[in-house]
Amino acid sequence: MVCDMVIPGEAVPQGRPRFGRGRTYDPPRSRKYKEYVRRFAHENMPSDALRGPLTCPVRLTCVIYRAVPKSWSRRKRADAIADKIRPTTKPDLDNLIKGIKDALSGTWYKDDSQVVEYGKVGKWYAEEPRVYVRLDVEVNDG
Repeated sequence: MVCDMVIPGEAVPQGRPRFGRGRTYDPPRSRKYKEYVRRFAHENMPSDALRGPLTCPVRLTCVIYRAVPKSWSRRKRADAIADKIRPTTKPDLDNLIKGIKDALSGTWYKDDSQVVEYGKVGKWYAEEPRVYVRLDVEVNDG
């Protein structure tokens, strides 16, 4: 089984946890982005997940398309769109993926520990920022 979705807009990295009143919580920006991703995840649920989140091992693909900086020249912008220049600035790739994995937890799958393998993962530039997410269920786990 395969499930795909595209999340429009710039990906938001998972922020450092905040502490207060004896508990930890997400920073507001991270929390809002996770809620945004969950909405798209609910609209694009795997058919098996209609009975509840999946409990099997899964492969996650996460392709993050970042906006090209407006200050760049037309030529540099074209090179970025043609994949000749890749985003090497913050946020870190693993922080971007962490927030998305957390958002899918409890929606597409029961817990993000079920992600046993990654498909294509990376950051690229594009005219329109977005995140492509794919979940593969038939993973050879062994």
